[in-house]
Parts: sequence; structure tokens; C-alpha cells
Amino acid sequence: MIQETIVITQNNSGLAHIAPMGVHISPDPQTAGDEFVILPFRPSTTLNNLLESKTAVLNYCADVRVFAGCLTGRRNWPLKPAEKISGQVLHCALAHTEVELVHVEDDEIRPKLFCKAVHTVNHAPFTGFNRAQSSVLEAAILISRLNMIPLEKIEAEIDYLRIGLEKTAGSRELEAWGWLMTVIENYKTEISA
Repeated sequence: MIQETIVITQNNSGLAHIAPMGVHISPDPQTAGDEFVILPFRPSTTLNNLLESKTAVLNYCADVRVFAGCLTGRRNWPLKPAEKISGQVLHCALAHTEVELVHVEDDEIRPKLFCKAVHTVNHAPFTGFNRAQSSVLEAAILISRLNMIPLEKIEAEIDYLRIGLEKTAGSRELEAWGWLMTVIENYKTEISA
């Protein structure tokens, strides 16, 4: 299973890096929730930091602006110190898991970083995503793959996602959506120049 999280890593100087990332959770029922696989693409600050510090924080967040913001250059989100590792936690996280790197399966494109949970904290209840929040998350994933997926497919997906957005969005979702649509428009201008 893959969970969409905000992964925060930091280098040995303590500089935090915030990145939205799908994290794989162990399918084994005995270790589910304790074992994670993080698969950052090369080159990646997340990869470099995890290899350097051997720790990360997985943040479970319902504010989709963080996902969209990180993909559109807005990475200045309030943080607080992790509790058991040297790391940072997203202030708006509903829950977080602090992990340590256990094993690496190297790969030229996307190494697999196997991590184990050392501490998990619930901060607030998760009340679920509405359709607009889900639309923003899916659009953010599409934006992260602009150079991998044909533009026509991305635009068709965005058109479908817009339906749920328009029916259920609040101000946060509309703000996040706007950031993502600006990236698409800028990309279209760039490739047509």
C-alpha cells in the first residue's frame, strides 16, 4: 500500500527539506505501520538527506496546500522538533512517524530506502478528505510528472479532477489548485516557445 505523506528530512547541519511523497507501507500484517519504503528519484535532496542523517519524519497531513505548495516552490511551512530522532515535524500534521534508515537497495533512477518506525504520534483526528482535497492531491501527483506523462493525458485527468474540485472545494483547496494550474500553464508556455 502507498500512503501520500509529507516527508521531512534534514542534513547533518540541521537544514530541513519538505517533500510530498508516496511512501510504501509493509504489506506484512505483522509489520504494517512499522516498516516503510521511501523511493526518491535521483537526484533528490530527500535521498541525499536520508543517506546522510539516516532519519526522516513521515507527516500525515490533511492541508493539501502543503502538497501543492511544495511542488510549486512554497516550502516554508511551520515545523517543530521531532520527539525521538533528530528531525522536524510539520506543525499542521495530524500525525507523524519518525523513522530510521535500515537498508538501501541502490538503483540508478530510484533507490529503495527501507526504514523502520521508531516513534508515532497522533496530534488530531483525521476526518477524511473531501473530493476537492483528493482532486488537489491527484493533480499534485500529475504536476510532479509533467516531464514523464504526455501533456494531453495530464490535461484530460485535470479536467476530470476539476469536477470534484468545483463541487466541494473550500478556500484552501482553491488556493492549492490555483498554484498547480499556474505550473501547468507555465509548462505549456515553456514547451510551445
